[in-house]
Amino acid sequence: MGLLSSILTLPIAPVRGVIWLGELIQDQVEQQLRDPAAIRRELELIDEAAASGQLSEEERKQAQQAVLDRMLQP
Repeated sequence: MGLLSSILTLPIAPVRGVIWLGELIQDQVEQQLRDPAAIRRELELIDEAAASGQLSEEERKQAQQAVLDRMLQP
C-alpha cells in the first residue's frame, strides 16, 4: 500500500515541500530573534542612537521595552 499511496500523493509533494521550507525558515527567524547576542546588539544600537541624539529618552525606553517584550514572548 506504501507504493500506491506514494503515487497518489505525488502531485502534492511540491506543496508539502514548500510548507516544510516555510516552517524551517520560521524556526530560523524565531531562533535569531531570541538569540542573546542579537538582543544585546539591538539594545546597544538603541543606546548608541539615544547617546547621539537620534532618539529621545521616551523613544529609547519604548524601543528597549519592545526588544524585551519580544524576548519574553513564549
